[in-house]
Amino acid sequence: MLPLILKSPFKSPLISSLILLKSSFSTTNLAIHHPESPPPTPTTPTHPTPTSRILSFFLQTHFTKGSINPFKANPSFKNLILELHSVEIEGIIEKLSVLDNYEIAIEFFFLLRNEYGFSHSRVSYFLVAHILAKKQRFRALKFHLQDLVQYEGPGSAHSICELLLSRFQKWHSNHVVWDMLASAYSRCRMVDDALFVFAKMKDLNIQASIITYNNLLYNLRYTDNIWDVYDDIKASGISPSMYTNSILIDGLCKQSLMEKAVDFFRETECRESGPSVVSFNTLMSSSCKMGSVDVAKSFLCMMFKSGLHPNVYSYNILIHGLSVAGAMEEALDFADDMEKHGLEPDVVTFNVLAKGFHLLGMMNGVQKFVDEMLHRDVNPDIFTYTMLICGYCKAGNIDEGMKLREEMFSKEGVHASHISDNMLLSSLCKSGRLDEALNLFLKIESSGHKPDPIMYSILIRGLCKQGLIEMAFQLYDDMWCKRILPNIVAHRSILKSFFEKGYMCEAKVLFDALINSDLIDDIILGNIMIDGFAKLGDIDEAVQVYELITGNGVSPSIVTFNSLIYGFCKARKLDDAKKWVDTIFAHGLIPSVRTYTTLMDAYGEEGKIQAVFELLEEMKARGIEPTHVTYTVIMKCLCKRRQMHESVRILKSMLPDDFQPDEVFYNTIIKILCEARDMKGAFQLHKEMVVHKIQPSRATYNILLNGLCTHGELKDAEELFSTLQDVGLMKCDYTILIKAHCAKGSVRKAVIMFQKMIEKGFEISVRDYSAVINRLCKRNLQADVKMFLRMMLFHGVSVDSQICFVMLNSFLHIRNHNYAFQLSALMIKCGLDGDSNCG
Repeated sequence: MLPLILKSPFKSPLISSLILLKSSFSTTNLAIHHPESPPPTPTTPTHPTPTSRILSFFLQTHFTKGSINPFKANPSFKNLILELHSVEIEGIIEKLSVLDNYEIAIEFFFLLRNEYGFSHSRVSYFLVAHILAKKQRFRALKFHLQDLVQYEGPGSAHSICELLLSRFQKWHSNHVVWDMLASAYSRCRMVDDALFVFAKMKDLNIQASIITYNNLLYNLRYTDNIWDVYDDIKASGISPSMYTNSILIDGLCKQSLMEKAVDFFRETECRESGPSVVSFNTLMSSSCKMGSVDVAKSFLCMMFKSGLHPNVYSYNILIHGLSVAGAMEEALDFADDMEKHGLEPDVVTFNVLAKGFHLLGMMNGVQKFVDEMLHRDVNPDIFTYTMLICGYCKAGNIDEGMKLREEMFSKEGVHASHISDNMLLSSLCKSGRLDEALNLFLKIESSGHKPDPIMYSILIRGLCKQGLIEMAFQLYDDMWCKRILPNIVAHRSILKSFFEKGYMCEAKVLFDALINSDLIDDIILGNIMIDGFAKLGDIDEAVQVYELITGNGVSPSIVTFNSLIYGFCKARKLDDAKKWVDTIFAHGLIPSVRTYTTLMDAYGEEGKIQAVFELLEEMKARGIEPTHVTYTVIMKCLCKRRQMHESVRILKSMLPDDFQPDEVFYNTIIKILCEARDMKGAFQLHKEMVVHKIQPSRATYNILLNGLCTHGELKDAEELFSTLQDVGLMKCDYTILIKAHCAKGSVRKAVIMFQKMIEKGFEISVRDYSAVINRLCKRNLQADVKMFLRMMLFHGVSVDSQICFVMLNSFLHIRNHNYAFQLSALMIKCGLDGDSNCG
C-alpha cells in the first residue's frame, strides 16, 4: 500500500474538492450582493435616514478629487454605507450629479464597488457613465461600460437599451453613452448585442463614431455582414479613418481572398484618399502569413513609389516573414536598409531576427543579436528571454537557461513567462534533475506567480516517470486544494503510475471520483483503466469500466477494444475476445492491425494454426495490411510445430513481394531456431541480416550467445563473446557465459569471467553471486562455493537468507559440519535466522 497520504487519498481535501469543483468553478460573482429591496414604508422619521446623512456629509464638506479616501477606514462611515440599498445609492449618485459634484459621485460609486464589494445596479452604472461622458473622460467611460457589458453578458442589449430609453433619454451626453455602449459590446465580442444597439441608435437618429464602426468592422471581418456596416459608414457621410479600410483588407486577406483585398485597396485608397502606410502594412502582413514574402516585398516597393515612407512596423513585417522562411541573409539586408532610411531597429526587430536564428537552431546567432540589443541600449523584453531560455533548453544547455532566468529577474519590469518556466521545468524533469525542478517550482510560487495546470502536470509526469508516485500524488492533491483543475496529462500520469505500482484500489477510487464529478468527457482515462485491469488479468473490472464510461455517454475508441480483446486473450477466453470484433463494428469503428495481431497471437499460443490463417485472410479482406509484428506472430505460431524449414517455407509464401523484414522479425526466428538447436540456421539468418543492411542489435547477439551456451557449445560461445568486444559487451553477456561454465564444471573459467565483469565496472548484486553458487552447489563443488563466498564478501556484497540456505544444505549434504558451522556463525553475524532456514 501507499504511505499514509495514499492509503485513503480521498480522506484528504481531494474528494471534497472534486465534489465542490463544478459549483465553485462556475461561480462568476464572488462580490457581496446587496439585494435591491424596495424602500421601506414611509413613516415619520425620528432620525435622519442614511441617505440624507451621507448627502448632508457630502454637501457640507468641501471636497476635491481623492478626498473621500480618508473616510474608507472610518467604522461609522462604513456602517452607514452598508445600511444603503441600491435605490438609495442611485438617488445619492443622481443628486450629486445634479448638484455638479461629479468627482464625489464617481468616487462614491467606485468606493462602494471596490472597497465594500457592492454590486451596483444598471442605473448606477449609467448614472456614472453619463457623468464620465459629460466630463469627456472617454477612456474611463470605455472601460466602465466594458465592465458593465462583461458582467451582464451576451443577450443583455435589449433590456439595457430599454433602460437607456426610459430613464436617460433626455440626459446630457446621452448620445456619447449610446455610442460607447455599442463600442463596448463590439470590444467584448458580443456582436449580436452590438448590432442591436446600432439598430436602436438608428431609430433614435444617433450617429455612431468611426471608432465604434471600426470596432464593429473588426469583429465582423470574417463575415459578409462587414459590407453592410461599411455601406452604412459611406451612407452616413462619416470620413473613414486610416484603420477602416485596413480592417476590411485584413478581413479579405484572412478569408484568403487576396485578389479581392488588392482590388478593394486600389478602388478605395488609391482613388479616394490615397494609399496609407497602415493598409500597405496589412497587405504585407497577410502576404507573409500566406508564405508569399516576394509579394510582400513588392508592396514595400509600391509604398516607396506612392511617396510613402515605410515605418519600423513595415520593415519588421518583412524581416519576420523572411526570418520564419529561413532566409536570414535577406532578412539582415532589410534590417540594414531600414537603418539607411533613418529608422532605428526596435526590440521587435531584434527579437524577430533572433527568432530566425533560433528556428535554425543557431543559438550563437541568437546571442549575437541579444548582445547587439544591449550595445544599442535596447532592453531585452520577456519575448527575448523566453526565446533564449527555450533555445538553450532545446539544445540541452539547461544551466544557461537557468542563468538567464535569474538575469531576467534582475531586470526591472521583466518577469519570467509561463512558457519559459514550463520549458525549464520540462527540461529539468526529462534530464532527471527533479530536485532542481521542484526547487524552481517553489521559487515560482514564492515569487507571487501562481503556477498553472501545465506546470503541475510537467512535475507530476516527471515524478511519475521516476517512480515517485507518492510525491506526484501530493502535488496532484495540492492542485485540488488550491482549486486548480488538473489537466488530462496530470490525470493520466497519476492513473498510469497507480497501475504500474499495483495500486488498483487507489486508481479505481480516483477514477470513480472523476466520473461522479463529470470531469471525464473523453475516453483517454477510461482506456488507461481498461488497459491496466486487462494487463493485470482482471478482465471483469475492465468490462465494468467499459460499461461505466459508455453508460456516461463517453464514446469508446479502437484502443478501448484492443485492450479488452487483449484482456480476454490473456484470460484464454478466445471466443469472447473474438466477439468484441463485432462490437467494434457496432460502434462504427474499424479493427486495427493490432486487433487482429493480438487475436492471432492468442490462437497461436493455443496451437490453433487454422484460426490464425483465417484471421489473416479476414484481415486482408478488410483492407488491413499485416505488419512485421503480424508476420512475426505467424512465424512464432508455425515454429511451435517444430517443423522449422516447412514453417519458413509457408511463411515466405505468405509474405508480399515488397515485405522488408525488420530486426524484431529476424530476432524472433533466430530465437526459435536456437530453441530448436538449429544454431547453423540461426547464424545463417544473422548473416542474412547483415546482407540486407539490418544492423543486428545487442538483443540479437544475446539470443545467439544464450543459444550456444544452452546447448553446451561453449567454444563457439567464447569465440562469439570475443567478437562482441568490438560492439560492446553487456553484463548479461558475461552472466550467460559464467552460468554455462559453472554448469560444465569449468570453475576456473567462471572465476576469470566473473573477475572481468567486476573490472568492467558493472554493478554486481547478490543475485549474480547466487546464480553461480546455486550451480556450484548442484555439482557439489563446495570448495569453489567457499571461494565465491569469500569473493562476494571481499567486494562488500552482503549474503541473504536464500543463498545461505542453499550453501548450508550443500555443506550438510556432504557432512562437512565445519563449513556448516562457519556459515551458521556468519548468518548470525549478519542477523539471519539460521534455524528457520535449515528447517
